[in-house]
Amino acid sequence: MPATRSRFALFAFAAIAALAAFAAPAPEKDVFEFVPEGGRTLLAKAFAGRVPAEDVRAIIGGKHTSVEWIADLRARENALPALKRLDDKQRRTLADYLATNMPLAKPPADPAKADWDKVLPLDGRDMALNYCQGCHIITVVITQDRSKTAWLGTMGKPSHVQIKLTPAQRDALANYLIVNAAIPIDQVPEELRAGGATY
Repeated sequence: MPATRSRFALFAFAAIAALAAFAAPAPEKDVFEFVPEGGRTLLAKAFAGRVPAEDVRAIIGGKHTSVEWIADLRARENALPALKRLDDKQRRTLADYLATNMPLAKPPADPAKADWDKVLPLDGRDMALNYCQGCHIITVVITQDRSKTAWLGTMGKPSHVQIKLTPAQRDALANYLIVNAAIPIDQVPEELRAGGATY
């Protein structure tokens, strides 16, 4: 009898677990997944896992131009394997981000324990999603192919100057957009294609 009771309890537990799994909501898909990752995310991924602390400290304490950062990142590919998987746009995006934000103003005491997603400053993607959508859909921004001068000109218009970004952040956002915008409309989710306005 106890064996039968135990088998029944096991069956009941399995059935409840199966029902719970079936009833659990599926994870929500990120509707903005089509917007390329920015430097903060790319750097956080490069620092994930067991990576040499000396390379991490060299990066967060370094000061280079974007071109110099591209060379530096290539030289660190063996130490930081995630860097090898970057394509040319991602590498340039990360280099521009590093040129703007490094050396890090408040480096973590222990890089191995740092939550890089929180420690690192906002990147161009963060700013585009957080600020540009205050007035219009992200598609208006991310599908346009414009020069840096044009992007900065738009950000300097009366309709945009009230956005709480420093001049350095506006420059960083423009750098991100000249590399990562001009996304074809067919790569944008249908629910975000409405409007089609331009600046």
